[in-house]
Parts: sequence; structure tokens; C-alpha cells
Amino acid sequence: MTYATGRRFLDADSHLMELPGFLRDHADPDVREGLPEIAFGGGGRMMDFLAGIEARGGLPPERIDELVAMGDDLLTGPKGYQALGACNGSERTAVLDLLGFERQLVFSTFAAGTIFRPDLDPGVAMAASTAHNRAMAAFCSGDERLIGVAAIPLDDPDAALAEVDRAIELGLGAVWVPHRLAGRSSPGHDRYDPFWARLAQVGLPGLLHVGGVNLQVHPGWMDTGRPEPGDWLGGGENVRGKDMIALHHAAEMFVGAMVLDGVLERHRDLRFGVIELGAGWVPAMLRRLDQIAGIWKRSEPELAALTRLPSQQITEQMAFTPYPFEDVGAMIRESNEHLYLFSSDYPHVEGGRHPLARFEASLAGFSEDVLDQFYAGNMARLVGI
Repeated sequence: MTYATGRRFLDADSHLMELPGFLRDHADPDVREGLPEIAFGGGGRMMDFLAGIEARGGLPPERIDELVAMGDDLLTGPKGYQALGACNGSERTAVLDLLGFERQLVFSTFAAGTIFRPDLDPGVAMAASTAHNRAMAAFCSGDERLIGVAAIPLDDPDAALAEVDRAIELGLGAVWVPHRLAGRSSPGHDRYDPFWARLAQVGLPGLLHVGGVNLQVHPGWMDTGRPEPGDWLGGGENVRGKDMIALHHAAEMFVGAMVLDGVLERHRDLRFGVIELGAGWVPAMLRRLDQIAGIWKRSEPELAALTRLPSQQITEQMAFTPYPFEDVGAMIRESNEHLYLFSSDYPHVEGGRHPLARFEASLAGFSEDVLDQFYAGNMARLVGI
């Protein structure tokens, strides 16, 4: 028996775990030496372990057998680099067989944050983007259930548009962009219309994902005169309590700009997902954007020209992944069932060891149609299945 049973499941968030040669091995030779280093968040024995996986092309055979033998308990097993299918695409096929997911979006873990750094030279960023996207395609190429996600910075609109066409040629199924200013402009600037138009034309969804901008708040917010807390992994580089307050703020600003700048209005076939940034903030955002459009249309002609409420645009064209600890049922009651996506975050530990049980608890009492929308239908609409 698989972990997920009884209905169709589409997983809106999973990851590969990059090995040291992830960018270098897929870069054009003339730019290879100039690519930024991926920050793996570890050293010493960790890097020795990664070198062993890289040399073998995956986990040791005996370890693979042990993990496969876990069957539908796989999510209770090792996470990160120790997980089955973390670094090897053929191993990931076994993972999907055990989990029972019909499709799975696959993001990188560390590389995109490197590519999206605002201080990175745009030419270097695009060279790294190309290498990243080739590596993603290589990981996903052996199984049509794996939907590889390209990472494309927006600082150079012409180069970004060209990279979309490369992503299409590679067979990737979605485009991750950073949720910050596009260069020095709004993502709704006229110069980006060809980019959004191309995504809409070919049916590739645009995506935001945690890590698209810096995870942490300004250090001053952590200065209390008392010892600074570590993150939940025990270090200080990942998300801490105060960071969670603001983790979605930049994404909400990006979404709001896309709506109020008329991007969704002009490109009605454009689909957009906001992944691993929670969704408890979404109902309030819908109300606020409707209020903004209703009031400021008196002084802003672009808002007066909108033919659909922001909440309607977002419902028809966007979707969001709740965290397993959030109350999805409450979100649906405050908004609607078309906005939210199931995700596992495999093989990251943040996804939990029993995500279905937690989601099902918050969705108790809802109709089968609502459940089908959450577990599959909304993602099918997002990615065009």
C-alpha cells in the first residue's frame, strides 16, 4: 500500500538536494569558473558524505534497500541528504511509487537562493540560472511524474525571457522567480510583460518559494540584550520565531503588485503559485486588496480599469501551499476552496512525518469535492495537467 490512498494526490512542493557539482557540471565551460558557490550549510564530514554520494551517483545500494523496505512509512524516515531520492532522480521514482503521488513539483534547495542574490552580477546570475535549469531537467528527466522547476532571476528582462524558452526546451514545467523587485522595478513594469505573456502562452506557471529572498529579518529585530536564539535546526542561519512573522511579507507585496499593476488582468491565462510561504495570511490579503482597489480607484486609473476584483483574479489564477500546522479548513471558510494546495516538502524535515494526518484533521467535515480540490484539483489547474 502507498502512503497516500483513496484519491488523487498532486504534490505542490518537493526538493532535490544539490551535490557540490550541481551548477558546475551543467554550466557552459566559459562561465564555469565564475559561477557563485552554493552555500550548503555544512562542512567537514557533511562534505565528505556528499562527495561519496556524488561519486556513486546516489545512496549506497544497501541503504536504498533499507529505505524502500520502509514502504508507506517512508516519510517517518531520514530527511535531507539521507533521504531516498534526495539527490538521484531514479531513486525519486521509487519514492513516488511508495508515496502514491501522481505528480510532484521539484525545486532546488540551496542553488536558487544563490542565483537570486540581488548583489550578484546579472550576467553571472543568468549563467548560473542556465546551469541550474539543466541540472533540474537532468534530475527529472527519467520520470514524467516529476515536474522540474526552473529558477530565473528577473533583473534582466530580455535574458529572463530567453531563459524561459530554454526551460521549455529542457522540458521543465514551472518557473520560480524571486519575490523582490525585478531589478529596480515592480514585476508589473511594462518591460516584463513579454515575460509574463510567454509564461501564459505556453502554460508554464510562475512560482514564488521560500528562499527566493533572504529568510531572516534585520538583525536589529533579534537584539534584545539577551542571548540571541538559534534556529529550529540548532544553528543561526535558518528560520527563527521572529523570522516567521515576516516570512511571507515580501511574497504578499509581490502578489499585490502583480494584481494592482494589472498583470493578472492583462494575462488571464497566467497561473501563479506561492509555495512554502504558508497561507494563513491569504484570506486577509484578499480582503485588503479588494478594499484597496475599491478606494484607490478614485485616484488611480489603473485600478479603476480592473474588470475583476483582486480576490477574483487571485482565486482564478493563483494558489498557495499551507504549512501542515496551519488550519486549512479555517482558510477555506474565510475565502474559498480553490486557493490551496497539498504539499509534502519531501525530503525536507519541515514537511513533517505525517503531513496527511495533519491536513486531514483541519479539513474534517468538508465535502469530497473540497478535499479533491485541495489534494489535486487546484494543482492540476496551476500546472495545466
